[in-house]
Amino acid sequence: MGLGVLETGRGDSVPGTSLVLNDESRPSEYVVHSRLKYDKSGPTPIILVPQPSDDPNDPLNWPLWKRDTILLILCIISIIASTLSPLLAANTITLSLYFERPFTEVALLTGYHLCGVGVAGLIFVASARVWGKRHLYLLGTVLVIVSSAWGGASGHNYKSILGARIVQGVALAPFEALVNASVGDLYFVHERGKRMALSNLSVFGSAFFTPIIVGKITHTLGWQWSFYLIAIFAGATLPFIFLFVPETAFRRPDYLNTDVTGEERFQHEPRRGPAFEMSNATNHAQSSLNGSEPDSVEKQRDDSDVRHLTLQDVMPAKVSFARSLLPFNGRKTDDNMFKLILRPLPLFFHPAILWGCLIQGALIGWTVMIGVVLAAIFLGPPLFFNEVKTGYMYTSAFIGALLGFFLAGILSDWSTNLMIRRNKGVYEPEFRIVLVAAQLVFGCVGLYGFGITAANIERYHWFLPDFFFAWEVMGMVIGAVASALYIVDAHRDIAVEAFTCLLIFKNIFSFGLTFGAYDWLIHAGILKIFLIIASIQVGICLLSIPMYIYGKRNRAFMHRHDILKLTHLD
Repeated sequence: MGLGVLETGRGDSVPGTSLVLNDESRPSEYVVHSRLKYDKSGPTPIILVPQPSDDPNDPLNWPLWKRDTILLILCIISIIASTLSPLLAANTITLSLYFERPFTEVALLTGYHLCGVGVAGLIFVASARVWGKRHLYLLGTVLVIVSSAWGGASGHNYKSILGARIVQGVALAPFEALVNASVGDLYFVHERGKRMALSNLSVFGSAFFTPIIVGKITHTLGWQWSFYLIAIFAGATLPFIFLFVPETAFRRPDYLNTDVTGEERFQHEPRRGPAFEMSNATNHAQSSLNGSEPDSVEKQRDDSDVRHLTLQDVMPAKVSFARSLLPFNGRKTDDNMFKLILRPLPLFFHPAILWGCLIQGALIGWTVMIGVVLAAIFLGPPLFFNEVKTGYMYTSAFIGALLGFFLAGILSDWSTNLMIRRNKGVYEPEFRIVLVAAQLVFGCVGLYGFGITAANIERYHWFLPDFFFAWEVMGMVIGAVASALYIVDAHRDIAVEAFTCLLIFKNIFSFGLTFGAYDWLIHAGILKIFLIIASIQVGICLLSIPMYIYGKRNRAFMHRHDILKLTHLD
């Protein structure tokens, strides 16, 4: 048992478990192959997980500055795209008067937008599986530009702006569903912590900066310019995506995906395992080129090994810059497109993915509830905030998102590296779940505190509710990072579908809350509602304890009983 993570008891390989540090004191069943590739930039060599191929087009072989540049550009467009969801948060009353519609119908402009994200995510993720992610990043950016220009030009036509909001949801879907998966494409396990925190901050945390400036824009230029400016900034980003964000999806041989294929990659040092074939194929080729006779090991290889050698030794040419600009560079899978669209649906019954949906999606939904309170309560008596002051209330949330990002980035790498060393160099994805403890503290305290103080504005005024709002957002960002890291590390082979499940759950759940939140708050009161949802969130966070303890057994069980195979969607 590694630090409380229960072993399977069967001795079988478990996807996600990886040898990261070469520790001589580890149990004898873990044997390091001499041909494994290492990161030797630090004081302690780190085994690369997954193992990169010898193909120069493999994103794992690209220099770190190039990979970081790609991620930075994706984070910038994600920041722009993620402003679409909270775009109307500070303008609810303004738009209600402008369109002469009730409060709930204006709130549903955000609700239907979220539905657009969820539905489009199903189709886009299937397309990403077949053709890669680049074409979807390009399409999403173009749709952000078009739909934002459309929304600003809607005039007094409510149906027109509703249509624009739905298309904005479709535009947002590629970034919410795929950017975190691109982190898995671009980085090794030991490099993902801070980058995953940055991508989650961009997709989720940056949204809280939107109402701060939108309120001021509305007051100064009119609400239409909040749409137009998004179109302008997205248009400025499009050339960078076209020129500097190549395809990150790559068809790597299965045996190199040591975080997916499990422990057999380094267990018992198998003579005819993939590592042996990879290393000795190179020796065989070198011997042949030198005109010398291969050594006795290569002499014993059968015809299948020779065929393997032929495939591996034909080094692909590096793709030219001009060719990298194409939106497609070949299929990434031979699976049926229709099956791929349906693949995320049965994964809601996958315990780890359901846990991730609850950890990430529930707190995002409660954040939507807080937005309804800010719009409904602070704009009325006794504070009578206008759209500018209401927008400024999101300053604390933005600060909370930044603090959550830094805390998650620091804790995710530090705690995981510490646990790897204490586990004799063996990495278990469950080490990522420890981060949920911080979500429990910050997120739940924030929900309880906000409910108590927002229910009595006459006594607590605006500062304390805003203070606890920051705590809640810190917990939200930390939970998003924890769940994303665990899914990528434990189930990278289905990470794209898993993030689709998170996207669908989050957006449908948030849509339901926007549909009924205002009426619930009016009938039950702020205090009662927030005490209930805060207690629910405590229960959700406590689910992480059995997930941590039994996570490895769950990985082994789901590997043996593949839910996609059982539903004929593999």
